[in-house]
Formats: sequence, structure tokens, C-alpha cells
Amino acid sequence: MGCGPKGRGFNSLQGHIMFTLDTPVEKLPFVGSKNLPRLNKLGIKTIKDLLWHFPHRYEDYRRQVPAEEIREPGEMISLQGEIIKITTTSLWRRRSVTEAFIQDHSGVVRAVWFNQPYLETSLPLETRVCLSGKTSLDKHGLYLSNPSYEKLFFTSNQKLATSDQVHTGRLVPIYPETEGITSKYLRFLLKPLLPAMTGIADPLPEHVLKKHNFPSLETAVKSIHFPDSPEEAETARERMAFEELFLFQLRSIANRRQNLRQKAPVIKFEPEAVKALVESLPFELTGDQKVAAFEILKDLEKKYPMNRLLNGDVGSGKTVVALVAAYQTIRHQKQVVFMAPTEILAQQHFQTITSLLGNAKYQTTGKSVIPPTLDPRLVAREFSSGSMTDFPNLKIGLLTGSEARFSYKDTEKKISKKLMQSKIASGEIDILIGTHAVIQKDIKFKNLALVILDEQHRFGVVQRAALLRSSGASADAKALADRSEGQALSSTIPHLLSMTATPIPRTLALTIYGDLDISLIKEKPKNRKKIITKVMAKNREEQAYQFLEKEVRAGRQIFVVCPRIELSDPKEIIKTKHPQNKMNVLWAEVKAVTAEYEKLSQKIFPQFKIAMLHGKMPARSGRGLASGGKPSKEQVMKDFKDGKIDILVSTSVVEVGVDIPNASVMLIENAERFGLAQLHQFRGRVGRAEHQSHCLLVNGGNSFENKRLKALENCDDGFKLAEEDLKQRGPGEFTGQKQSGMPDLAMASLTNLELIKKARLEAKLLLKENPSLSSYPLLKTQLAKFQKIRHFE
Repeated sequence: MGCGPKGRGFNSLQGHIMFTLDTPVEKLPFVGSKNLPRLNKLGIKTIKDLLWHFPHRYEDYRRQVPAEEIREPGEMISLQGEIIKITTTSLWRRRSVTEAFIQDHSGVVRAVWFNQPYLETSLPLETRVCLSGKTSLDKHGLYLSNPSYEKLFFTSNQKLATSDQVHTGRLVPIYPETEGITSKYLRFLLKPLLPAMTGIADPLPEHVLKKHNFPSLETAVKSIHFPDSPEEAETARERMAFEELFLFQLRSIANRRQNLRQKAPVIKFEPEAVKALVESLPFELTGDQKVAAFEILKDLEKKYPMNRLLNGDVGSGKTVVALVAAYQTIRHQKQVVFMAPTEILAQQHFQTITSLLGNAKYQTTGKSVIPPTLDPRLVAREFSSGSMTDFPNLKIGLLTGSEARFSYKDTEKKISKKLMQSKIASGEIDILIGTHAVIQKDIKFKNLALVILDEQHRFGVVQRAALLRSSGASADAKALADRSEGQALSSTIPHLLSMTATPIPRTLALTIYGDLDISLIKEKPKNRKKIITKVMAKNREEQAYQFLEKEVRAGRQIFVVCPRIELSDPKEIIKTKHPQNKMNVLWAEVKAVTAEYEKLSQKIFPQFKIAMLHGKMPARSGRGLASGGKPSKEQVMKDFKDGKIDILVSTSVVEVGVDIPNASVMLIENAERFGLAQLHQFRGRVGRAEHQSHCLLVNGGNSFENKRLKALENCDDGFKLAEEDLKQRGPGEFTGQKQSGMPDLAMASLTNLELIKKARLEAKLLLKENPSLSSYPLLKTQLAKFQKIRHFE
């Protein structure tokens, strides 16, 4: 987007160079080869990037006070006066202190700067300045500590020109920074650029601006950088956030409409067959599982692709719901692929699916897949159409980077990948479970009808599109991303069911996941014991270790989670004595996996088998602990699952992992450094068997953090915790900007439900009035450029 029509620009600082929003930032004065890569690191490559690099807060220096009224330390003030004395004193190790005395009409105030000796030259005697900063107190009295300063100049009529103040005496914007790029430098670039920013066309329809009393784009951009009041800044920020959310909602609604134009295999719901499967299970489905399964089965009957997210709390039983859909699909002689993010998870799903579907037999238990909350007449109608038939002999495949396995009837064997490819292409494989290996170029399905993605946020654009290609859809990834309104794929594409164990707050469901239908599973399986959660002070860790020892000696296994891989600063390490063995032990204020592993394995529990797991370890290969080799992440998790490890010291990589039924304790060091939602995910790694499980949260923070963590002691509802986490820590706990594609301000506004509803309503009204947006060409162009958020990406 340029400034107005294409090619139209605005004048530079000197008034003779024309810029557009697409002009490279290096064309600006004072952006040299040294600062350019630093700006690029902040994502600033064009003039628009610079203008859209918004402040994340403001320092309020609007309060101008005379010297005689400065009475208290800790005040944020501004003061104008004349330098009457300035000196620099050298200190030890090349350090220095510069002290200046500034006089105004009421008195003199002292200002002190550390390690800025150049100020003595920059601010000579009789210089008129404005200083802004915080007052401090020392033995000599009150003074301004490291204040910002700005030289003042007289106009032709001998009046001070204060309107051009950038760094002092106003609401001063503070920006996201990087090494070598300060907020002062960014203000220096932006202030002269903004007045020349005229004629920028606004993508928001005029009637929307008027309806909500929003400022124009030009006004909002100027106001967000240099507002005259907090209210002006907030109005500008809300307007810019609304635009991003509005575009996001337009994209989301358009995606839904586009999906209705695609063709997918029709999988007829057979109630009696599904009922028989449910009755064969060794457990009873919860009410939420039944509702979710029914919603998915009804989606599969439609002529267009299902685009549904199965959002279940940790341990709520999402996999079995997905299997109901898979079974119904296979009964129609169609193929299903089940993708997991890691090999060990894929192997776990293979074992689960083989046991539940591969050897399914009838058992009369009176259980039903139809949720009790639905209309009985609907239930009767759906059930009357079914017929009782035996389970087919399913052919189940596993394909990962390291192996291919084939299961049929009571036989499971390892086969070559080439043979597996042949079985997939011929349609012999009914359901394929695997990792990224299932989307290799050589993998072609005969009649793929359902794709199930476990932890869907871990799969990217190319990977999702590759599944469509391998299913026989004629469109490639680029065509899928670029197809315009009204276009449809000529061939059928599979239904898509994504699963996540991260509870999604309502505002995220309306935005980031707005193009999806969402099924929720909040209810936990019956007879599952509640995990006992306890917040502990860091000085009570010895009690925790005694408890861990007791659990391991009882045959249980332990998770220990740390926020870091390695200690980054030697100052973080302190020495103390272990109460039992009287040996010096390393303790860290911020716990790291490598240091904690060393401490536990060598000092605290040398008698136990201890391993570590972190992101710097190779994903695969390695010979495992038993053979003495350097293990990979996959191998460590396998050894832990096989009971070869007593205590696993890990980073957050265990947040989503394999089931370890024998694990009974989750100890989380520096729990204050994690969000509630993530801590809830950690906690869900235990409590998967009949043993009573515990989650110990070691708080290395303050009393506020202790109060926040206490919420986990009394609440095991992941959805409630997710909402609370969104309020406290923002949306970053649930999805990063790169993953969601959502711009900064829209991300920051994900706690503002009213603004989201407002944007969604306006998007619906506009598309209802003008579905093709032909009356809004600029908005249509902007929407095309907007980061595409598609579930198939």
C-alpha cells in the first residue's frame, strides 16, 4: 500500500525527495549501513514498517515544574532552564559521572548522568535545555537522575520553541528496541517523517469510521507515535487494532465461505455401526466426548470439507473421539491419515489405534455415541438408518522417519518404506499413523478422505498443503493459498480434523481460530483421580526431594521441569549444603536442566537412574541410555516410557508428550516463569493411571506470583485457567505471532472481547452488502496483502 494511489508519495525532511510506504528505510537520512541491519532485526525494512513500529508504552513527562517546587524523590517531571555549571569526574574502570546545574526563574536544580562524558561538550554553559526524568535523593539533596535532555531554541520573536520537543516535556513514546537501536533514535527518525505523511488512503470504509468515531489512518498513525494525551494514544491504538482485527475477520469469514465451495467425500453416518464401536471400548465415553463425536460425524456427511478443531483439556480423551471419525470413514472404503508431531507420539497412537480398532469386538453395555442433550426424535431418526455389521479387518500402518510398520488382524510386523508406499498408493492401508514422513513426495494416497492432525499448531503451511497434494487434490500449496473468492478446487479434498490439548480462550476462538468449527471436551473421564497440586517456596525444596525419593522407591517415575537449558550467568549459582549428605551442592536461582541434572544425578539421587531432555538434543538417532550412547529426544522419551529412567529432568518440551502411566509426580522449578495454561499442560503429563499423582510448583518469585500459582491448587479446569492466563500474560501463551500470522496490535487486543465482536460484526455486514468487496477496491487490495490465516496452510 502506498500513500494514496500507487506511486503517490510524500515529501521527505528536506521537501524534495518523494517517499512511498514501500520505500526502503535506508533511503531515509541517518540510516546508514551500520543501523540498517539493526532496523531489519526489528522487522523495519520499509517506511511503512517504521511507521507501523508502534510504541509499547509512554513516559509521561508533561508535568512541567519550576526548580523550587521539586520536593520529593521518585517524581516524574520536566524542567526548563539554563546550564550554569557542568563538570565530569572520572571514576574507576573508565567510568565517569557528569554533573550539571540548571537554573530557571525560581532556583537551581542538579542533574547527574553516569558514563556520558560527552555531555560536557554537548551542553556548554548558557545552553537552554528541557530536562525530563525522575527525581532522586542523595547526601547533597534532590537531583534529576540520568534525565533525558533536549536543547531549546528561540524563535524570531524571542519566544522558546517548545512545540518540536521530541524526547522531553511530553508523552514520550518508548518502542520495542534491539542492540544499537534505541527509542531515542526511533523518535529521531519518526518525528520529521510524520508531518510529511499526507494523502495516505484509508482502507477502512468511511461509514465504519464514522459509526465508531474512529480517526482516519493518517491521524491515528501520527497520534499513536506522538499523542498529546493518553486518551488520544488509546483512541489511535484502538483504531489501528480494529483495522487489523477487521481484516482478520474478513479473511476468516471469506475462508469459511470459500470452504463451502470445495468438494469433499461424503461419509454417511451409520449410527448402529458407530454404536457398536463405542460399546466395544474398554471405557465409557463422557458426555463431552459423545457431543464432539456426533458433531464430527455430522460434518463428515456434508459435501464440503470439514474444518474442525477438537479442543480438549489435557487428559480429556481426544484421541478416541478422533478414532470414531476414522472408523466411520474407513467403513466407506476411504483412507485416513493421523499425523503426530514426534515419532514417539506417532508410535503411541499406533499402539492405541491398533488395540482399539484392530481387535474391536462386540460387547453389549448399553452405551451410546449419541449425546443425551440432543432431541430424542433426532436420536431415533439417526439410529433407525443403521445396520449391524461386523468390524472389518483393518489394515493399520505406521510411518516415521526411522521405521514403517504394518498391522493386520493379530499380526504386526516391520516392513520396508517402499512397500509401505505401495500399500498406501494401492489403498491397502486403511489408516496411516505417522510424523512428517507421511507427507513426503513419494507418498500418494488412493482415496484419502480424512486428515487428523494431533497438536495442529506444530504443523506449518507447507506441511498441511502437502497432505492435500498427496491426497490427489489438483491444487498445490500456492494455488490453495492464492485462490480468489468464488474459485473452487476441481477435485475433492479430504476432511480435516485438528486436535489440541491447549484450551482456547473465547477471544482466540473468535479470531485466530475464527474460520474453524470448534468442538470442546472439558469433561474428564470417570474414576480419574484428581492430581494433588501444591505450591512450595524454593527454600522447602528438601521436602520435595524427600517426597520424590519416596515415590521412586515405590516404583513410580518423576518429571522435573526447569525453565532453562543452561545457566547463562555464573552469578545465578550459589552454594549451600544438602541437609542429608552434608555435601556442597550447586543451587541456582533460575533452574536449568543441565545444572539440575548434574545436581540430582551426582549429589541428591546418585542411586537412581536420571536423564535429561531439552531442545538442543537431536530429535532422532542415538543409541539410548542402555547402550551408553548420547541419546536423542525420541530415545530418552522411549527409555522413560519403558521404565529405564526414574527421574527425567526436562525443559518445556514435555508439555505435549507421550503417556507415561507410571509417572506420578511433576516437579516444576521456577514455576513463576510459566503461564497457568502451560503449567496445566505440564501437570497433565501425570495422573494417567490408578496411582495418586502430585504436581509440585516451586515458586522462586514473590508473593504475587505465589497468589497466581495458588489458582492451580484449587482449579483443574484448563479452560478457566486459560482465560485467566490470557488476562494476566496475554495471548503469547497460546500462540505466537509468527504462528498465528496476527499483527502486534491485534494480538495485544485479544483480551478485548468487545472490540473483537465489533470487528466481527462489521466484517459480516460488509460482506453481506458486498461479498466481492468490489465497492471497496482499496480494502480488497489490503485484504489480499494481509497475512493469510488458513487452516489448510
